[in-house]
Order: sequence, then C-alpha cells, then structure tokens
Amino acid sequence: MNQDQKKLIQLAHTKMPFGKYKDWHLIDIPEYYIVWYKNNGFPKGLLGEQLQLVYELKLNGLEELIRNIKKQYPKKDY
Repeated sequence: MNQDQKKLIQLAHTKMPFGKYKDWHLIDIPEYYIVWYKNNGFPKGLLGEQLQLVYELKLNGLEELIRNIKKQYPKKDY
C-alpha cells in the first residue's frame, strides 16, 4: 500500500477534533462549513491538509469514494 492510499484511509476515519462538528468524520461535515474554512483559512498541520482534501473531494463530488474506503478498510492505525 502506498502513502497516498494510506492518507485516504486515514482521512476516511479522521474525526473533527473541535467545534460545531466535533466527532463528525471529516467527509461528513457539511460542505458550507468546509467552504468557510476555504475562504477563511484552513488550520495548520495535518488537519488543515485533510480539510483541504475534503474540500477538493466535495467540490468534485467524490465524497462517496471516502465513504466506501471507510467501509472497505475498518479503522486501524495507518
């Protein structure tokens, strides 16, 4: 498994650590909230990178890809 695949699997299982959507999987956070981050700045670090990827996935209608990965690869340490 390559690094990109591992990143997508990790993204599929990552939950928002704070705020209105705390404990929601990032891919399940409503699009308007992700767009707000796009317009106002993503957090620094891994979470910001993941939210940017979620933005691109939602923009291109690919949320189902991540949801399918979440089902196909049960949570483990990736």
